[in-house]
Amino acid sequence: MLPKALQDAIDALCLLPGVGSRTAERYAYYLFKNSTSFSDNIADALKNLHSGVKSCPVTFALIDAKEEISPLYADDSRDKTTVLVVEEPLDIYAFEQTKDYQGTYHVLGGAISPIDGITADQLHIDELITRIKTDDVKEVIIATNPSVEGESTALLLQKLLGEKYPKLKLTRLARGLPLGVDLSYADQITLSASLENRTEL
Repeated sequence: MLPKALQDAIDALCLLPGVGSRTAERYAYYLFKNSTSFSDNIADALKNLHSGVKSCPVTFALIDAKEEISPLYADDSRDKTTVLVVEEPLDIYAFEQTKDYQGTYHVLGGAISPIDGITADQLHIDELITRIKTDDVKEVIIATNPSVEGESTALLLQKLLGEKYPKLKLTRLARGLPLGVDLSYADQITLSASLENRTEL
């Protein structure tokens, strides 16, 4: 029987996605074998995670808690008339690494998934519609993941935005992205090609 403190650490690590019991055991033992300061640094980082990060009220990107708005949106050199729509905040950083996109972003906060109980009204679609008018947006690039949920969300956006703003240019990332792969895991070359070869809807 394992010591309670070690078992508690294993049980906590098992709560992470993709971490099974054996992996959790290795992580917990690795933390135990290292110095106390090593574990303390990780604990402090986790303790400050929620208090140090917040969501941008305009783009819904993750920003430092001390910031009022996303630096990518506040940057005057960024083209506010072009908005790239992604499902999750980390997708933004995948595109930023390509250094090919100079517009702004909008995070939906997920994708439509009836199985998971995620409906359209739970996503930041209304805020996107408001931004299109406020920023006089000329093009919306739909960059949802190439999954069933992502495609369903893209089709809904195409319908809603097309009806409300008939003159708005709607594009979708090129189909160079492999089916079922999250954007945050796609390589920079694939993302650059998909962005450059986006198609109009």
